[in-house]
Amino acid sequence: MRAKQLLGGAKPRIKSKSKNLIRIAQEEVKQGLVDYEIIKAAKEEIEEYSNSNDKVPVGKEVAQDLKKEPEKKSTGKKKPKKSKKT
Repeated sequence: MRAKQLLGGAKPRIKSKSKNLIRIAQEEVKQGLVDYEIIKAAKEEIEEYSNSNDKVPVGKEVAQDLKKEPEKKSTGKKKPKKSKKT
């Protein structure tokens, strides 16, 4: 969630050598600058996800976010490399 905030324009709480906002968010959590809560999944959610292709059951709030933002799947095709002319 913190990474999303940073990607949305929030200011970092630390100074970092990294320009990668996800790494900055990870470091903020590691330093204890971000409060977080581990959400326990309800039994129904665990059963629902165990029957799907998802590997990990998630809390209700996270599952709702995942439904709002569909994952981008690769087509498996690679872009052709440009050849250098000499």
